Amino acid sequence: MVGAGVLGLPYAMSELGWGPGIAVLLLSWIITLYTLWQMVEMHEMVPGKRFDRYHELGQHAFGERLGLWIVVPQQLVVEVGLNIVYMVTGGTSLKKFHDTVCGDDDHRCKGRDIKLTYFIMIFASCHLVLSQLPNFHSISGVSLAAAVMSLCYSTIAWIASAQKGKSPDVHYGLRATTTPGKVFGFFGALGDVAFAYAGHNVVLEIQATIPSTPDKPSKKPMWKGVVVAYVVVAVCYFPASLVGYWAFGDGVDENILVTLRKPKWLIALANVMVVVHLIGSYQVYAMPVFDMIETVLVRKFGFRPTLMLRLVARSVYVGFTMFVAITFPFFSALLSFFGGFAFAPTTYFLPCIMWLTICKPKTFSISWFTNWICIVLGVLLMVLSPIGGLRQIILRAKTYHFYQ
Repeated sequence: MVGAGVLGLPYAMSELGWGPGIAVLLLSWIITLYTLWQMVEMHEMVPGKRFDRYHELGQHAFGERLGLWIVVPQQLVVEVGLNIVYMVTGGTSLKKFHDTVCGDDDHRCKGRDIKLTYFIMIFASCHLVLSQLPNFHSISGVSLAAAVMSLCYSTIAWIASAQKGKSPDVHYGLRATTTPGKVFGFFGALGDVAFAYAGHNVVLEIQATIPSTPDKPSKKPMWKGVVVAYVVVAVCYFPASLVGYWAFGDGVDENILVTLRKPKWLIALANVMVVVHLIGSYQVYAMPVFDMIETVLVRKFGFRPTLMLRLVARSVYVGFTMFVAITFPFFSALLSFFGGFAFAPTTYFLPCIMWLTICKPKTFSISWFTNWICIVLGVLLMVLSPIGGLRQIILRAKTYHFYQ
């Protein structure tokens, strides 16, 4: 649940301001926890049936609904978008580590200004190897390391900000100076927050790996895991976003670890933790895509499920995400665009639509009102935040030298 989006939350606060920023963070935490509970509950709503993999979507009515509304169109976009952003963030963190260790006063590093493109390529190279692991269970160790690292670097981000203290010239007004800039910045910040809470798309795959019987349904242990995850989310997200914004105000960078300078060893360590976390997270979100690609190649195009098929298909996918990341290495803009366009539906309102369709709560009941409020807010988020993100991409692309 805790992803690289936490690093962009102080920047989102600088686009929203104190009041709206805190409200958006808290409201998103509550809504996404509620919709995640709905997904866990609906996983086995048809007695004796459960959603396991993509090629089983048509075996029962619930699977067809699930595949039509969420999994097939939405999960693919979400996971590919996450992998692209993780490529950018992984390369950025590697570059920050290099620049921190090789400071301006280090004569050994003079003349070694390595471009971001190469760091993204270095980050991608490890995934060419890890992508050959066969399934979720085989990456459990990588996933555990990623979870520990995410807790560590988000804690370092806010502790280092608190230790530094408030900047002498700190300003808490909105970043933009023009009215259009403030409006579009607000829209983009909504997408940044939505991206940070984008963990729902992989929940179905994880729950499908949990043994389930009528006496011991998978939703019980799954819900326990969700509660623990959301406690960790609160511990990571709120201090990092609030303390980071308190320390730097509207001068904070789109990645809080880029803004921090001292102590050097701690900032360098935090960036290494980000890289380790993103290595694991990339694999977690890529694994369902690998499964979908290989299923289509075998079932639709008649390829044999061989080791060579896995090697070629997965390597091409890693190369594709690397190419897009190198072409558009705009961290905050990508967060805003994908956060609204791809993640908001799955995270904020599609589970509510499914709940109203399947469970049919009584009209004007508390459940009915709650779901419709989530739907309205989620649709607004889906429409507005990509506009802000796309504007950032266009403005950045005007002055950016591609493949520099």
